[in-house]
Amino acid sequence: MSAPTIRVFTYKDGLLARLAHDLQLTLGRFEIELEGEDVRARCWPESLRVDGAMKRGQLQARGLSDSDKQKIIENMRGEILYTARHPEITFTGTARRRGDAIAVAGQLELVGRAAAVELTLREQGGRLLGEVELKPSRWGIKPYKALAGAIKLQDRLTIRVDLPAPAGDEERPRWSAGA
Repeated sequence: MSAPTIRVFTYKDGLLARLAHDLQLTLGRFEIELEGEDVRARCWPESLRVDGAMKRGQLQARGLSDSDKQKIIENMRGEILYTARHPEITFTGTARRRGDAIAVAGQLELVGRAAAVELTLREQGGRLLGEVELKPSRWGIKPYKALAGAIKLQDRLTIRVDLPAPAGDEERPRWSAGA
């Protein structure tokens, strides 16, 4: 069975967007716990890694140099997520089964601010799959800009969750990566 994954997708914008890249990142360290209907998650944004550029929905693993990836990580940590001051992202909420889906709703705390988030997980092939689009400005995060705004990120990103479905008799399912 494959490991749980959380991926983040960012989208380019601006006058010179054709010079920029939509990106796929993977969160290297997280913990998710389900107890009854209560959901708790902790994520460490310092563990985000750049997988590569996206083009027409496909990952271009060789589309970025190692130095480009390093610069993206440095900007993300220092100018967007402020990981030195905010080393954790947390989620606290509830999960309720609705037919063949699980509706998850709660508060996501990011860079010291909390906002409501909802996600629907669908069971497919022994996996729980879902994605949610977030507007970073809801957490006070301004879209990243370079070259006086000619290249910037859109005020949206997509979080894609892929977890092994828990066994029917598991009382407190837990998922983690990089712990």
